[in-house]
Amino acid sequence: MAEIKAKVMIVGGGPGGYVAAIRAGQLGLDVVLIEQGGREGGLGGTCLNVGCIPSKAIIHAADAVHQAHRQAEAKSPFGLAVERPTLDFARTIEWKDGIVGRLTSGVAALLKRYKVKIVHGHATMVDGKTCKVDTDTGPETVRAEHIVLATGSEAASVPSLPFGGRIISSTEALSLPAVPERLVVVGAGYIGLELGTAFAKLGSKVTIVEAEDRLLPAYDSELTRPVARRLRALGVEVLTGARAAGVTDSGDALRVSSQGGATIREIAADNVLVATGRRARIAGLGLDRLDLTMNGAFVAIDERCATSMYNVWAVGDLTGEPMLAHRAMAQGAMVAEIIAGQRRVFDAVAIPAVCFTDPEIVTVGLSPDAARAAGHDVHVGTFPLAANGRALTLDAEDGFVRVTARADNHLVLGIAAVGAGVSELSSAFSLALEMGARLEDIAGTIHAHPTLGEAFHEASLRALGEALHI
Repeated sequence: MAEIKAKVMIVGGGPGGYVAAIRAGQLGLDVVLIEQGGREGGLGGTCLNVGCIPSKAIIHAADAVHQAHRQAEAKSPFGLAVERPTLDFARTIEWKDGIVGRLTSGVAALLKRYKVKIVHGHATMVDGKTCKVDTDTGPETVRAEHIVLATGSEAASVPSLPFGGRIISSTEALSLPAVPERLVVVGAGYIGLELGTAFAKLGSKVTIVEAEDRLLPAYDSELTRPVARRLRALGVEVLTGARAAGVTDSGDALRVSSQGGATIREIAADNVLVATGRRARIAGLGLDRLDLTMNGAFVAIDERCATSMYNVWAVGDLTGEPMLAHRAMAQGAMVAEIIAGQRRVFDAVAIPAVCFTDPEIVTVGLSPDAARAAGHDVHVGTFPLAANGRALTLDAEDGFVRVTARADNHLVLGIAAVGAGVSELSSAFSLALEMGARLEDIAGTIHAHPTLGEAFHEASLRALGEALHI
């Protein structure tokens, strides 16, 4: 059995793992990265291969198709009319795969530049310093002074709807051979609504089934109302307070029951997309051989991403919510710097969350209710996009920007927005919180006109009682 020794061993080549490997390589550390690949991709992990990147490509294509159909029906607000469009969905998937390929090749090139050794195969931990890897050419043993666990997460199944055949996860949804005529989405979180909206725009008859009493239950209702309106306009049916009870005997319909268990109806479906969340990828990795303290189903870490074992670190989805690629990247870079001898802690004041629905939702920091629950008296300023010139020129006036700040010193505690394109405001929102901005700081910053960012400015002015355009 071949043996490899290194300063740092990283298990998992997703956003947390590959960023940790690149940063460690930049710092001159000897690094081995183990990546299994398989159903949810190789280098780049779920996010790059079958998650964030390909889903946004499909969403963009769906938006373009929807707008083309709208123009063909002479519904363009500025008078544009085109012939009825057609879509070669196979070419859409090919284009999406090309984007993924370019990015994964880029990750591989960066790892090579910084002399990271990549071992492809299934990793099984032997102890806190040793890992056995089953590769295509036989087993290898990797030993290292430091181990970084970055195995990510996987789609969580529903007992009544095991994956296979017509029952698919987001992974299969992003590579379907054709647009399904009828799609049922189980789960109205961000994954279900992003893909459900995209397929509705591509021409599917979409029904969404959600056990909670409203869609996007992780977001406050003020932010989700514009999304609900848009779903109705797209003809998407949303069933809340309903549970997926399994498929019919013929397999071509989903049985839906009430919370009490009574059958409500059967919904015909070519595919059933189960989007009820994700779980840490732990099984089969030999983590039970390590003395790791767990936080429920996740690996427990401290503010340095250290586990309960000396020189064993964990980053990303394996460590729990928020399961976001940018959180994993920040953790991975930090751990590499700590191993290299730098003094670092993970003390992010705000980690932005974006829901790429139509319209998009961005949240950073605390909502007004969460701020009050934390004991703060707050000022809240909301500015509607209907009063924003740029939003009007984009024919995208449904939505708003909202700023929450302490009433005593005007320190900004949270920022949120819902509207077309507001995901691009997330960096400004996060920067404001990380820099400890007060309402006066934002209000005193000159924002370019006409831009959506002016709504951030105006919301802050409104929280101060000084709004100019409303």
